[in-house]
Amino acid sequence: MQELPLNKAFMLLEPGPVVLVTTASKGKNNIMTISWHMVMDFTPQFALMTGAWNYSFEALTKNRECVIAIPTVDIAQMVVEIGVCSGSDTDKFKKFELTPLKAKSVEAPLIKECLANIECRVTDYIEKHSIFILDAVYAWIDADRKEHRTIHANGDGTFIVDGRIISYRKLMLSKLPPGV
Repeated sequence: MQELPLNKAFMLLEPGPVVLVTTASKGKNNIMTISWHMVMDFTPQFALMTGAWNYSFEALTKNRECVIAIPTVDIAQMVVEIGVCSGSDTDKFKKFELTPLKAKSVEAPLIKECLANIECRVTDYIEKHSIFILDAVYAWIDADRKEHRTIHANGDGTFIVDGRIISYRKLMLSKLPPGV
């Protein structure tokens, strides 16, 4: 084993797929790219980390709602480009020719071009760590979409694309206690 610089350790555990988070505030929709998120439990509840440096922060704290949209590899470059421009001076839906769809219970829009969308309400904000706790209220998936592979950030500007699926479902289900 070779020592890894401690400031690179996060790259070993970089979370799940890169997602797009939409917000709406003062009649304006916005999209941010984010990879620092996690599943907290099966209810489902999620956490995402962002702070005042991000244009979407104000909408998240004021309106306490958002949509987590799950993009796939076919729009990976666009997802990165969304993340390197600011919604303060850019209409990202217009610039990237994305289609906002009306959500069922939040003002923030779904993104038609994504595989799935999850409508969320902010239930807590942990200021010390800039973490928003989100409860999902509705989830949507485009079952007809051909591309399902998501992208995962390594944290250094490179990404991994989901590959082949292997299933251990029977093994895992056989080991669960009754009722789970």
